[in-house]
Amino acid sequence: MGTQYCKNYTGYNRRTTSRVKVGNLFIGSEFPVSVQTMTNTNTADIDATTQQILLAASTGAELVRVTVPSIRDVENLSKIKDSVREKGISVPIVADVHFNQKIAFEAAKIVDKVRINPGNFSDSKKSEIHEYNPAEYEAELIRVKKDFLPLLEICKKHNTALRIGTNHGSLSDRIMSRFGDTPEGMAESAMEFLRICKSEKFENVLISMKASNTMVMVQATRLLVAKMTDEGMNYPLHLGVTEAGEGEDGRIKSAVGIGTLLADGIGDTIRVSLTEPPECEIPVAKMLTGYFSERTNHPKIEEFGSLPINPFRFSRRKSVPVFNIGGNSQLVVISGSDIKLTEDQAPDWTMIEGEQKVLKQDKSNFLPLYKWDKNLSFDREEPALIVLFADEVNAVTIEKMSQLKNKIIGLETRNKNGFADQRAAIFRLMNGGIDFPVILKRDYKEQELGSFQIKSAADIGGLLLDGLADGIWLENKGPVSQADIISASFSILQASRMRMTKTEYISCPSCGRTMFNLQETTRLIREKTSHLKKLKIGIMGCIVNGPGEMADADYGYIGSGKGKINLYYNKELIKKGISEENAVEELINLIKEKGDWIDSFTK
Repeated sequence: MGTQYCKNYTGYNRRTTSRVKVGNLFIGSEFPVSVQTMTNTNTADIDATTQQILLAASTGAELVRVTVPSIRDVENLSKIKDSVREKGISVPIVADVHFNQKIAFEAAKIVDKVRINPGNFSDSKKSEIHEYNPAEYEAELIRVKKDFLPLLEICKKHNTALRIGTNHGSLSDRIMSRFGDTPEGMAESAMEFLRICKSEKFENVLISMKASNTMVMVQATRLLVAKMTDEGMNYPLHLGVTEAGEGEDGRIKSAVGIGTLLADGIGDTIRVSLTEPPECEIPVAKMLTGYFSERTNHPKIEEFGSLPINPFRFSRRKSVPVFNIGGNSQLVVISGSDIKLTEDQAPDWTMIEGEQKVLKQDKSNFLPLYKWDKNLSFDREEPALIVLFADEVNAVTIEKMSQLKNKIIGLETRNKNGFADQRAAIFRLMNGGIDFPVILKRDYKEQELGSFQIKSAADIGGLLLDGLADGIWLENKGPVSQADIISASFSILQASRMRMTKTEYISCPSCGRTMFNLQETTRLIREKTSHLKKLKIGIMGCIVNGPGEMADADYGYIGSGKGKINLYYNKELIKKGISEENAVEELINLIKEKGDWIDSFTK
């Protein structure tokens, strides 16, 4: 398999994909990236679901997905679609189907698109590891094809589009046995079904690779694109970070994952999955797609030679540390203010103005700042931070830097495709043998906190996911406060899995399968546990992805039935069928039992 997952590492080009028709909407590289959401009402409540679809459409949703948990809900789905059309709204409606093939067959006769999960369409999850020999594995694939072909025939007959939506949290036992819950396993899970689509000449199909872990989601999508390229496929891609959460965390996490792929021209439709009402997702998604559409015709970026990283596997760029920056040290946050948000969220270095600009770590450690000038004579040994633009990293610069020691690079960009500009500069440094730590410096002029969060996360996240930096330094010339800039900086590091400084909540956006008030429950759990720094708590509405997506969480709060909750510690089910009224308190008791609880006033 090749490593070329995007057209051009130094230029913004959409990946060329085929055209897919979903109702009256066309999806593919010929068309703008579309945005979508999903209802969180009970599908049996036709009026409530209809109203939510209408509201989503009025806020700009171009597709709306509705869960279909039972065969009885297929009739409800038909009524919902009729009700929406009677109101004069033509937004395509997508059926979300898990576990039951018959539901998919019937729904495909009604809706504009059906989403199936390859992890549970033809397989029941038994969580059993079985070593398949080649003949057994091939027999499994033949069985899958036999189950899948009727759906393709129905979709062809009714002009229904299909999404093959792989979730990290619900891979089949067959895939788990051969690949584990890895990005490669996710990609192969989709490829099994795509190969059938190709052999049957069914082209009206899209794919997605979703995970709550941004690094897994990005690597799986890149792997899928590389595999499709090798096998002559160019199906469009849907992007999303599942169970992203709410508020700042949910927006930044989504922007890190989705933005990293959009930056390389990958993605034809997106959803920002927030634990908030569906209509709240649309402005965030629109902001993301709009930001990347501005990158066409950007100034030319200098080439970097050979690709010095493996884009499918994380490895941090090697650097020689200066004080606590670089090497194996945690990534740092540099700020123009020394505001301390919490004990764990305080800038590591602060810029101060005096006779000269310097960075201050504490009372004893200072770093002078220099703007790069090829004619400036630097002290060869003196620890210092040298700030320069990415387009200044050329052969002359690299030759001069090779004669210096104990330097840190503060890398800026003035290219409207700053992501590719900074990445190419770091690749040139790597290929030139320069092992100074790199701080990503970005300056914005945003008037709203939300746009600052989305743009900075989209610009910085992908460079962190590829292990290319040792810290970040964000500035904004606008009304965004220094405290908010510092908060966003730490949230970007956490969303990129680079540095944990607060409790992480892996919470799903809710849907018609959820049997409890997910938004209110998430708020309550956050209120009672937000002081438990560095813990990961999964809050899932149902079993579809719940136990799987919270697999790397420390604790899981998973809906198991109407008003019933299962509690997990790591991957182990500890308490089953707890009443919703007592479940939050039982979660706290479990955390205490395992020794991870501290009182909120304890420092």
